[in-house]
Amino acid sequence: MSKTKELQDAMIAAMKAKDKFRKDSISALVSAVKKVGIDNGCREEIPDDMANQAILKEMKSVKEQIDTCPADRTELLEEYTKRYEIMSEFAPKLLSEEELKAIITEKFSDVIATGNKGDIMKAVMGELKGKADGKLINQVVASLMK
Repeated sequence: MSKTKELQDAMIAAMKAKDKFRKDSISALVSAVKKVGIDNGCREEIPDDMANQAILKEMKSVKEQIDTCPADRTELLEEYTKRYEIMSEFAPKLLSEEELKAIITEKFSDVIATGNKGDIMKAVMGELKGKADGKLINQVVASLMK
């Protein structure tokens, strides 16, 4: 089942269960995926990797809301956290730090040997974008250059 269909089915299930908050959270993901599809000219058949990138982008913005929310606004913080948890159900599984190190050292050992972080990041991000968090990739590359 495609990611778009999975999201729409989950949204319909939330509507039937009269869970407005869950429906709204999933609806935000559906909208983001459709927008990316329209922007890239594939309105009907949106590839899963494109959908996954849209989901990760939405999750990143909710994570920023959680991080910037004042601690005394507990009800708002709970709402953001709950929305993040719902969205993470549909997010692709990201690579761990150990898996990243293994992939980078195996596939990009020749680029790492140059010692130019810009070239390394360019090569690595092309391959791993959407499969791992960008900050984590940056940390792993920095640790491998030492």
